[in-house]
Amino acid sequence: MRCPYCGGSDTQVKDSRPSEDGAAIRRRRVCPDCAGRFTTFERVQLRELSVLKRSGKRVPFDRDKLQRSIDVALRKRPVDPERIERLVSGITRQLESGGEAEVTSEAIGELVMEGLKGLDDVAYVRFASVYKNFREAKDFEDLLGTLAETGGLPEPESTTGRRRARARP
Repeated sequence: MRCPYCGGSDTQVKDSRPSEDGAAIRRRRVCPDCAGRFTTFERVQLRELSVLKRSGKRVPFDRDKLQRSIDVALRKRPVDPERIERLVSGITRQLESGGEAEVTSEAIGELVMEGLKGLDDVAYVRFASVYKNFREAKDFEDLLGTLAETGGLPEPESTTGRRRARARP
């Protein structure tokens, strides 16, 4: 494994252990040349997947890109990193075990939306706005209406049901 700091090719493994979900091995490494420390993950890959983009272009499936897009949707949201890792691993396993060597970007987007819907409503709306290429506020209204109908969002509270703060003398 090459050192990400100096490019040295002789890094040493200092510690190995299963990751939280048991689907990967986490390795702590150190570079003898620059003393840099870094972590790598070793995962099972069932098959080589390629992604068919909307433009017709084919690219190799990149788990890290999937992770980054989910992280962007979940930025500053109170979601446990372990749950995020389970979501990414679950989507990846689902794609790899699907039987197809090629998967469309739309299929990946739908799996991400489905996963985010159960994880965090705000992240779901954020991802959907980019994935579905929202152009106006009406698009958000429609999506939020769908979420409210399916029980994803609570109905807004009426102001009459809330207690008002008393003015102090």
